[in-house]
Amino acid sequence: MAGTLFSSSPSMVAVFSCLFFLMSYSEAGREILVGNKSDSWKIPPRPDYFNKWAQNSRFIIGDTLVWKYDGSKDSVLQVNKRDYVTCNTSSPIAAYRDGDTKVKLNESGPHYFISGAVDHCEYGQKMIVVVLSEEHSRIVPSPAPSPVQQEFQSPAMPPVSRASSLAGGCSLIGMLMVGLIAGIISSGLF
Repeated sequence: MAGTLFSSSPSMVAVFSCLFFLMSYSEAGREILVGNKSDSWKIPPRPDYFNKWAQNSRFIIGDTLVWKYDGSKDSVLQVNKRDYVTCNTSSPIAAYRDGDTKVKLNESGPHYFISGAVDHCEYGQKMIVVVLSEEHSRIVPSPAPSPVQQEFQSPAMPPVSRASSLAGGCSLIGMLMVGLIAGIISSGLF
């Protein structure tokens, strides 16, 4: 029956191919070049340059940020919120100085990055990247980063558990499969 199904309907092959592509795309992260160009990790033309770029991008768990810069003159520091606000470079969560830095985003929520070069952070070479949980779509607007002058006392949101993420992904695949089967049945192929 399966041979008849595919041979009688080339569009079914296309549907299954698209479904396979969508499932594999959602599981694989993207590599995202910071600032959309190789030499962007430097003192920006405007202090809000990197945050505007990050606000206009969508980041999900599994994506990888890529910085290309002169490693002899600059670095990328991943820091906590307080060090981001104060441009403190003395105790980063992680420090990268290779000129071709890749950071995989493994948790949802805000991630803070600053330049390790003297005074660069103060001139705006820093950014907040908000990573959406796996349950959110890429088309959902990302929240704007909070103003750097404010300090909030509320605790951070806990990361989404893998179990709930898996359930959300399975329900989407289940809905797609139900729609696909309904389409096959209504077309008279079964």
